Amino acid sequence: MYGFVAPSFTYGQPHISPEELYGTLFRDVQSSHIFADSKTFADAIPLEDPVLIIEQYHREKDDPAFVMSDFVLRYFRMPTHITSDFHSDTSQPTSEHIGRLWSVLTRYPENQERGGSLIPLPFPYVVPGGRFREIYYWDSYFTMLGLKESGRVDLIEGMLNNFAYLIDTLGFIPTANRTYYLSRSQPPFFSLMVRLYSEMIGKKALKKYLPQMQREYDYWMDSGPDGPEPFTAYRRLVHLPNGAVLNRYWDDKATPRPESYGEDVALAAEAAEKYGTQADTIFRDIRAAAESGWDFSSRWFENPDDFASIHTTDILPIDLNCLLHHLEKAIAEAYLLSDNRRMHLLYEEKARQRAMAIQTYFWDESRHYYMDYDFKKRDFTNAITIAGAYPLFFKLAPKPHSHYMRAYIRLNFLKSGGLLTTMIRTGQQWDAPNGWAPLQWIVYKGLRNYNFHRTANELSDEWLGLIDKEFRHSGKMLEKYNVSDTNLIASGGEYEIQEGFGWTNGVYLRMKNRKR
Repeated sequence: MYGFVAPSFTYGQPHISPEELYGTLFRDVQSSHIFADSKTFADAIPLEDPVLIIEQYHREKDDPAFVMSDFVLRYFRMPTHITSDFHSDTSQPTSEHIGRLWSVLTRYPENQERGGSLIPLPFPYVVPGGRFREIYYWDSYFTMLGLKESGRVDLIEGMLNNFAYLIDTLGFIPTANRTYYLSRSQPPFFSLMVRLYSEMIGKKALKKYLPQMQREYDYWMDSGPDGPEPFTAYRRLVHLPNGAVLNRYWDDKATPRPESYGEDVALAAEAAEKYGTQADTIFRDIRAAAESGWDFSSRWFENPDDFASIHTTDILPIDLNCLLHHLEKAIAEAYLLSDNRRMHLLYEEKARQRAMAIQTYFWDESRHYYMDYDFKKRDFTNAITIAGAYPLFFKLAPKPHSHYMRAYIRLNFLKSGGLLTTMIRTGQQWDAPNGWAPLQWIVYKGLRNYNFHRTANELSDEWLGLIDKEFRHSGKMLEKYNVSDTNLIASGGEYEIQEGFGWTNGVYLRMKNRKR
């Protein structure tokens, strides 16, 4: 289909995560904290055969003169940040700057690194920027919004084909094309990418990518070998009473993330001391939160001020289930276009049942807002987040609900620079005071879907104004922004604020052009 075979890794080690490949060496490097960012070593390129490096490490490590940092730099090439050599011209409009950035953020098959953790892809793709040197799943949809505005249909098609390639070869789309991401995905935006592409080439896109949409759906809906008991779960699927099913985030591994090894080990120790939580439980919940894209937020915490109380796998997220409803509807239409009426009706029914379950389990009548649901406690979580606006984006909210939601969002989330993600400050990057481009777009488009144009335009003015202000000040497009105090930079998280930045660029261009 693609006329391309991804080369195996140098030294014949295809698709092996670095912590599995290097074993003790990897754990020792990450535990030594010689790099400020744990992702650095996870992305490093070996300069010799890994087997020889491992043997040499075991020969040298007990020598009193041994220095870990010297050893690592002798045998590995460290990755560099994207855009580190790019110079901005703040006298030009932000849109023109973004147009220049696309080529800086684009990676080509012939130039992909070999021998490290990167999984080579057959077509060009756009990366987010900064420390994110690979293609990220849900980021890419929002990046594509801007590529469409820039007329870069070629890049959209290439990125879509790369994701189709990953589904065909791996059975799903991982967080990004790194071997250490092969146990989890990200919010399933593939069907929205197909829809976006169909706006350019017609409905034939739905038929073309039906096999991949179906396979992605099967990945998320794996129900396991046992009979479904209400309020039980298997992987990403949760069974509810009367045959209803909804989904959660998950990860097939319960170990420290290689790209954040030291941080995860420290948190597991803290959780064990405070709550007696087993390490594998903490690791799984950390990884599941990473699959959500919201890594990290008090949204996933039992105690909003305590990361150690994370319990992601107990939670049915409103946004994930809206995305899977869209996937069901897209598959249904694709089968109809393929003249398979039986499968069309089957997926229409699946979508209808999920839409009913969304109203049953996520709408909080007391708050007049959509909430996440804790299926272990059989009640809403306490976290009020902007993810509750996803039913507006997907037109799943009944008209009376939408009026309550518009007022709730405007009162609680809309600030001088755009929308907050949550209303509380915890030091986590997906909490106040930060705002993120993808969620600005979800809410903006959701408000427009229900003809709340005045509020949508107010949001757009605030968000675009903040981005323009920061660009004129620093020449940078950032991963996230402080929307509460637009004179301060965003903060929080496991790493420094990143610039580039794919989804900010994409949402900026699409929102800017839609206002004309």
